[in-house]
Amino acid sequence: MARKRTILTCAVTGNLTQPSQHPGLPTTPEQIARAALDAAAAGAAIVHLHVRDPATGRGSMEFALYKELHDRIRNENRTVILNFTTGEGGRFVPSEEDPKVAAPGSTLCAPELRVSHVERLRPEVCTLDFNTMWSGQAAVINSPRNVGIMAERIYAAGVKPEVELFGTGDVHMMLHFLEQGILKGPLMAQIVMGVRYGAVANTETLQYFVSQLPKDTEWAAFGIGRHEFPMVAQSWLLGGHARVGMEDNLYIRRGELCRDNAQLVAKAVSLIDHLGGEIASPREARDILGLA
Repeated sequence: MARKRTILTCAVTGNLTQPSQHPGLPTTPEQIARAALDAAAAGAAIVHLHVRDPATGRGSMEFALYKELHDRIRNENRTVILNFTTGEGGRFVPSEEDPKVAAPGSTLCAPELRVSHVERLRPEVCTLDFNTMWSGQAAVINSPRNVGIMAERIYAAGVKPEVELFGTGDVHMMLHFLEQGILKGPLMAQIVMGVRYGAVANTETLQYFVSQLPKDTEWAAFGIGRHEFPMVAQSWLLGGHARVGMEDNLYIRRGELCRDNAQLVAKAVSLIDHLGGEIASPREARDILGLA
C-alpha cells in the first residue's frame, strides 16, 4: 500500500522566542502573515499561528491582532490550513512573597477567553494543550475541567482540535477524554519533544508515544532547538507528519541563524524528499485530516 503524503506544519512565531534572539522574528500581524504566506509557498500545508503585541513583542490574546492576521493571510492565500493557538492564557507565575498570588508574567484566565478568537474566526484547526508542567519560571496549567470546556467550544465552532502532548500523562488524559466523548475520533495529535521537564527528544520516547495513540490518529512530532530536524526525520520514519518553524527553533544549522521560516520549511521538504517521502498539499492535507 502506498504511503500517504506528509503534512508539514510551520509554527511561525510562538510566544517564547524573543526578538533579541533573532532580528527577523515576526512580531506584527503583517510580519507574521508574510512569514506564513512564504512558509506556505515553500511547502507548508498548515501554518500554526500566535499573535504578539507589536509594541513589546510578547504573546497576546488581542482579537483585533488575530483578525488582522487572519485577513492578511486569506486575502492572498485561500488554501493553506490555518491553525490558531489556544495556548495563551495558561501560564501562572507564583510570586516569591506568596506563591498562591500571581506574579507579573501570569496570563492564566478563563477557558472561554482562550478560545474566543477561534469561535469568532473559525480556522480549520486550533491547538488544544493537555499539559500541566513547568515552563521556565511559570507553571502552565491546563486543568481537565478547563480543557473540557475548551474542547466543547472548539467542536461547536466547527474547528478540529490538534491535541498537544508534552508528556506521557497528557496521553492518558487524552485517552480518558476520548473514552468520555469529550474528544471525538479520529484524533489529530502533535507530540512535543525536547521541552525542559517534558518529553525527551529521542527515538525511544517517540516510539512510546506513538504506541499509545489510537490507530486512526493522524499525528506529528517536532523537536525544540537543535532537535528540530532530527525529529522531522524520526517522525517521518515512524509514519508521522512533521513541524518546523521559528516558534521552535531559530537555526538552519549549528551556529547559523535561519533566514526565515520559509528556509526552515524548505530544509524539511528536502529532508523528507531525501528520505523518500512526499509533501502533502493543503488540499491533500484536508483529505488526510478529514477537514471540510
